[in-house]
Amino acid sequence: MSIQVDVQIRRGAFALEAAFEAGPGLTALFGRSGSGKTTLIDLIAGLARPDRGRITVGGAPWVDTAAGLILPPHRRQVGVVFQDARLFPHLSVRTNLGYGRIFARHRADPVAFAAVTGMLGIDHLLDRRPAGLSGGERQRVAIGRALLARPRLLLMDEPLAALDEARKAEILPYIERLRDEAGIPIIYVSHAVSEVARLATTVIVLESGRVAAAGPAETILRRADLVPIHEAEAGALLDMVVEAIDDATGLTRLTGAAGRLLVPGLSRPPGTRLRVRIPARDVLVATERPRGLSARNVLAGRICGLAPAGAETAVEIDCNGARLVARVTAAAVRELGLVPGRDVHAIIKSAAFDPAGIGLLRPPTAI
Repeated sequence: MSIQVDVQIRRGAFALEAAFEAGPGLTALFGRSGSGKTTLIDLIAGLARPDRGRITVGGAPWVDTAAGLILPPHRRQVGVVFQDARLFPHLSVRTNLGYGRIFARHRADPVAFAAVTGMLGIDHLLDRRPAGLSGGERQRVAIGRALLARPRLLLMDEPLAALDEARKAEILPYIERLRDEAGIPIIYVSHAVSEVARLATTVIVLESGRVAAAGPAETILRRADLVPIHEAEAGALLDMVVEAIDDATGLTRLTGAAGRLLVPGLSRPPGTRLRVRIPARDVLVATERPRGLSARNVLAGRICGLAPAGAETAVEIDCNGARLVARVTAAAVRELGLVPGRDVHAIIKSAAFDPAGIGLLRPPTAI
C-alpha cells in the first residue's frame, strides 16, 4: 500500500507546496526546523485543511479539494504518535492501549493485542501506570495504542525528540521492528540524521516548504548538498552481515558488497543483517593501498563522482556497487589527482563506528 500526497497551504508568511509518494516501510520527512514537516503531518492526519491538493492512501482518496472531498480525522484510519506519549496518567498500560481500539470502534482482538505488545516489548508493563514507566517505555505504549486502532498509515512526529540518548537507544530497536513487521506505511518526522539513517527506507527532504529531494535513504543521505556539514553529516549507508566475532580483539567482522569491515563492540550473532552508517568525515582517500596504518578497514573502489562545496569536496567512491562518500579538501583533490574513474582506497578507522549508527535489517513480515 502506498500514499500519494500533493498539497498546498499558506499560513501567514509560510507556504507549503509538497508532492511525494511513499510506499511500504518507513519514510522520513527530514529537514531543518521550520521546513514544514509537522505541517505536512497535520495535513495527512486531517488536523489541518489544505488550500489545494489531493491525498490518497491505498488508492482511496482522503482529500480532493477539486471534488470538495476532505475526510475528517476519525475516518482516515491514521495512527499518530507525538513527541510526548499523551497517556492517561490514572489508567493502567492495558487500559491505555485499549483506547486506540475503542476510539476506532474495533472489537477486542486478543491475538493482535499479544502480537503488538510482544513486538514492542511491553507485555510485562500492562498493569503499571504511566508514572512508573521510563520515557522510552511510555513512547512504546503510545505506539502500541496507535497500532491497536488498526491504522492504514502510521504518522510519527519526532517521537524521540523529548528523550535523552539512553532512552533513544532503548526505543530505536523497537521502531526498527515496527518498520519491518507492522505491514503498514510509516511517515516519520525528524531533523536528526542519525535517526533517519538508521530507520528510513525512503527520505523526503523538505526545505522552506518545498520537497528538495526524495529517494532511497542510502542515496539521499550521502549527498552533502542535502545534509549540510554545519548541521549534520552526509555519509554512506551499507547493508552488511555479521560474519564472525573475534573474542581476542573485541572486534566484529562484517561482510557486504563493499568488502569486509571490522567494528568494535557488537554483540550480534553471525548471520545478523545490519545497516551501517559511515559519516563522510570518517573516510580517508588514498591513491595507493596504504601500509603501516592503525586503521583496520581499507576498501578498494573507484571514484564515481565529485561534489565541490567551497573549500571542501564530497568524493563518492563505488566499492563493488556499494557507495561510500568521503569529505576532503579541494586542495587534496588537486594534489592527489582525484577524478571520476580513478581507482582509490577508502580508509575507515574501526574506532570511528558509532553503535547508534548501526541498525538491524530484518526480512519484512506483517503482524
